[in-house]
Amino acid sequence: MTPPILRKLAEMRDHTARWRAEGARIGVVPTMGALHRGHLSLVEAAKAECDRVVVWIFVNPKQFNSPEDLENYPRTEVEDAGKLAPFAVDAVYAPDVDQVYPDGFATNVSVSGLTDVLCGAHRSGHFDGVATVVSKIFLQTGADRAYFGEKDFQQLQVVRRMARDLDIPIEVMACPTVREASGLAMSSRNLRLSEGGLAQAAQLYPVLRDLAAELADGARFPPLAERARARLIEAGFDEVDYLELRDEAALQALDHPDRPARIFAAAWIEGVRLIDNLAVPAAVPEGA
Repeated sequence: MTPPILRKLAEMRDHTARWRAEGARIGVVPTMGALHRGHLSLVEAAKAECDRVVVWIFVNPKQFNSPEDLENYPRTEVEDAGKLAPFAVDAVYAPDVDQVYPDGFATNVSVSGLTDVLCGAHRSGHFDGVATVVSKIFLQTGADRAYFGEKDFQQLQVVRRMARDLDIPIEVMACPTVREASGLAMSSRNLRLSEGGLAQAAQLYPVLRDLAAELADGARFPPLAERARARLIEAGFDEVDYLELRDEAALQALDHPDRPARIFAAAWIEGVRLIDNLAVPAAVPEGA
């Protein structure tokens, strides 16, 4: 059955109050819509661990740097509700903009440090928009658990820090990246790529995978990075914003993975910016 779509905060809180009275554990899956199997894997995880599940759908204007990017972001609410029907979620909360940012809204949530690198260095104000809207998601839904994908790993760490620092009583749950058969990480932005663009974009994953293998064998990252960048350009990417090795906890740049680490990448193809990351096992560098 297609889940009810709630538009008003009062409706959401009425549902939450009833569920709390039942003693239910509430899970929320924050999305901007254009749902794919990656999002649905988060819904599955929430359904397995929670008594009630809300899927949040809201294209957040505060996290877009470009008006054109905001305008072009896919909006497929009817199709999204249909995709959610088999999962029997309890509600879709797709709030009107004034329910999230009412007239006179003047508060900004900013997480320093974690947001100064990677996407934060290339998208000014992006993570302020993310932290602000996610704090609203947590408070408006009153959820006990929130489910995020590891594809947006920097976002995941920012959200964790924000919730901890503000004492919001919620568990932030991480779920593995879901990939196409080609290896391309699933993203709503993939809908904007041509068939040829999708084939070229799929080369991002093998580049990261090969880097991870070389690092696991003891290679240091800096000599590998330029060759990997060149491979991406040869594959058809127009520009590489970053390709970096960083530790998972504080996102500090690393020469080699001497602690839990990830390779992070962001690159442009056909005017679409794609991101991905891959965990790297700790290794002793050559010559150590």
